[in-house]
Amino acid sequence: MSSTTQFNYADHFAKGLPPPSASATVDNPTYNFILGHTCPDLVPVEGLVEASARALRKDGPGLAINLHNGGLLGYLPLREFLVLKLGRHRGIDVTVDDILITSGSQPAAMLLNAALLEPGDTVIAENFSYVGMLGDMRMRKVNIVGVPVDEHGMRMDALASALDDLAGRGVTPKYIYTIPTVQNPTGSVMPMERRRRMLEISKERGVPILEDDCYADLVFEGEWEKAIRSLDDSGHVLHMGSFSKNLAPGVRLGYVVAPWEVLSQLLPLKGDIGTSTFGQMVVADFFHNHYEEHLETLRSGLRKKRDTLSAAISEHFGPSVEPNHPRGGIYLWVKFPDGVDTRKPLAAARKEGIGYNPGSDWAVYPADDRRNGNNYIRFCYALPTEDEIWKGIELLAQVFQRELGFPS
Repeated sequence: MSSTTQFNYADHFAKGLPPPSASATVDNPTYNFILGHTCPDLVPVEGLVEASARALRKDGPGLAINLHNGGLLGYLPLREFLVLKLGRHRGIDVTVDDILITSGSQPAAMLLNAALLEPGDTVIAENFSYVGMLGDMRMRKVNIVGVPVDEHGMRMDALASALDDLAGRGVTPKYIYTIPTVQNPTGSVMPMERRRRMLEISKERGVPILEDDCYADLVFEGEWEKAIRSLDDSGHVLHMGSFSKNLAPGVRLGYVVAPWEVLSQLLPLKGDIGTSTFGQMVVADFFHNHYEEHLETLRSGLRKKRDTLSAAISEHFGPSVEPNHPRGGIYLWVKFPDGVDTRKPLAAARKEGIGYNPGSDWAVYPADDRRNGNNYIRFCYALPTEDEIWKGIELLAQVFQRELGFPS
């Protein structure tokens, strides 16, 4: 007779695991300004349907074979597209053998961290940075040193000072992590002069750069600055990108550009017998045929939503709130007056169906109120409609007034 007593796994879990998930469901608020969503209306559904049909007719039987048409590094036509894209739009001269396809940029980052980081290591990052990367570093018990940012991204004087301070203590960081183009969460775009200086500093100190370029396709104003990797032919810069932002998060595809010395260490850690070939086939076909026209449509739609959110914040919160004006991307980084702690109304806002991320969610030092941006909010404007943006911000202003007395 089988027992109805459930087996207790508590003593069988490995040590040092992150906290367990509270639920398997996702509670999406009505007015959703959180996470890195894109706009449903800007997903090229019909184009993807046509690309799926073409790809399957052309190469569908190959799905029967593991690692078909490209081997461990990923589907060859997708890597061929990336060679063209990176050369034309990011100034990066690589071959298909320098690119590894992954199941999103987050797995790409985790692969690199698994290969490079050990407990007690030190990493340099922007003082506000991608929470997924910061969380992975913390789980690996890595010391993260935050470098101040301004409207042009990471400050090079502060970077040099931080590296000098660490060197004085006998510490050499494993890498400098940066999001130079449409930085998350601040939206800054690092000028070329500063990119060159970062590369100079990193070479002088013997510290490589991990360049996260997943938002670079979303620059919709001004010229495109070339990637830091375009300035380097020595393998000093490791480069990451994603199809989650220029196509859709549900695609779950990213990539790493690195020398074979690094890729050969990532492959044994990947552990998935290759990223989904079907997804790679569809994206390769779609972008080989529609990359330019799709990106033009996507950027135009995102620009309208950025302007709508900025106008709604100005109208409902008044002139004492300072939205930035990013040249691209999907986020607005909004500064509230000193003394306005954006964490406090969060629960009340969720009861009204509004989701947002306080600035401290992105902070290297989240517990330090002097450096954690507790008077900032990062709004993702890509998912809600323009009507939802206006209504959500109006309701949020009412929540802030009720909970904090601001705006008056």
